[in-house]
Amino acid sequence: MKIEELLKGIETISVSGAKDRVISGVDFDSRKVKNGSLFVAVKGYKSDGHDYIRSAIDSGASAIICEKLPENPEKGVVWIKTNDSARALGQAASNFFGNPSDSLKLVGVTGTNGKTTIATLLYRMFMRLGYKCGLFSTVCNFINEKELEATHTTPDPVQLNRLLSEMVREGCDFAFMEVSSHSADQKRIAGLKFKGGIFTNLTHDHLDYHKTFDNYLAAKKSFFDSLSPDAFALVNVDDRNGSVMLQNCKARHYTFSVRGMADYRCNIIEQGFEGMGLKIQGEEIWTRFIGDFNASNLLAVYAASDLLGASQKEIFTIISDLHPVSGRLEVIKSAGGISGIVDYAHTPDALLNVISTINKIREGGVQLITVVGAGGDRDRTKRPKMAAISAEGSTKIILTSDNPRTEDPEKIIDEMEVGINTDLKRKVLRISNRHEAIKTAVMLANKGDVVLIAGKGHETYQEIMGVRHHFDDREELRNALMNK
Repeated sequence: MKIEELLKGIETISVSGAKDRVISGVDFDSRKVKNGSLFVAVKGYKSDGHDYIRSAIDSGASAIICEKLPENPEKGVVWIKTNDSARALGQAASNFFGNPSDSLKLVGVTGTNGKTTIATLLYRMFMRLGYKCGLFSTVCNFINEKELEATHTTPDPVQLNRLLSEMVREGCDFAFMEVSSHSADQKRIAGLKFKGGIFTNLTHDHLDYHKTFDNYLAAKKSFFDSLSPDAFALVNVDDRNGSVMLQNCKARHYTFSVRGMADYRCNIIEQGFEGMGLKIQGEEIWTRFIGDFNASNLLAVYAASDLLGASQKEIFTIISDLHPVSGRLEVIKSAGGISGIVDYAHTPDALLNVISTINKIREGGVQLITVVGAGGDRDRTKRPKMAAISAEGSTKIILTSDNPRTEDPEKIIDEMEVGINTDLKRKVLRISNRHEAIKTAVMLANKGDVVLIAGKGHETYQEIMGVRHHFDDREELRNALMNK
């Protein structure tokens, strides 16, 4: 592609060199640069791409997009100066791959909790409706039935547009994407055309990156600010930040709620560990999901499906048959009547939602034994909150290791334990070995009791000192429950 075509939609300050030069690829990692590539120097969270311009040229880059030109720009290289390299990268990647999002109905889902469930269920919904679809999620990416490993909630702009272009080649009609706050803040989604955006909720998370809640909110809102007038913005007004997302949003506005008035409404009729009955838009259905937050998630799926043109009858039929997403309130029962639950809850709000859901269902005399940890090298302020929520809502809790990464698991547990009221410390055990913690929780359980394993959900690894070891909470729980 010629440079002049690549620069469409990018605000440039200056361009020096031949605009008709043909570019062989777009890169922002100097280690991946090939001969004839365009290198985009992006200021990142941990490093600055401007420091690697020389390395990119040595590897064959023939054009550079940057915010600051070198003192002595290399001759023979096309130099493009812009005010925003991150945004330019997204647009350049989209242009290079033929603006694939223009050929798809692309729907983004953002919020602290519920993104994976909503995006995945929409993908399953429209696959069941007979469409070809793509999915970008924390758990896995899909192009129709083909499964691709997901390394980030939202891929980088080059990978993202490459996968979108593959979806177009494979005939996909729809694509559903989790839009993380990091990706919005880093403008990984710049240059994409969305058919719709969905907001779930906003609670404490990622403050290690965003520093303040206002910054976190602004990152989410920037996604809605970017939606076009022909897109829809669907927000959860049970969260007070839902209405904030709609401020100055040019897209068509729609709301959903399980508590009050909204364009799309839902009520829980009954629920047990096998599922729950819902009334959505006045129609009663039975689902295999449990929990108020899943009622909200399913309502969002219904509303988005309706806005995308599916019929009410088809939507209800499919929702009634959908299964929970892997590692999201996934119930594993023992022959002896113990209910084991694996959930990805790794934020205070998500943990509170899961524990509250279980406590609404469990009967008097039934124990809830919770195994919980907190990730290393991540937001430390949520650690005591998660421990406090677990202790207040459970009969017993076991503090354990999650993904300690480069931190000492015992010190992470120390920081969690600070949040537990002295009167509740009698409920607490500390077992840093996660395998032993799960095994002990099951040993402590009797017939009818509930064992919650929180934090890792679908993950099949545990990261310790930079090394990923195989570890699957579902496998561990099944093995522990075999003799109970």
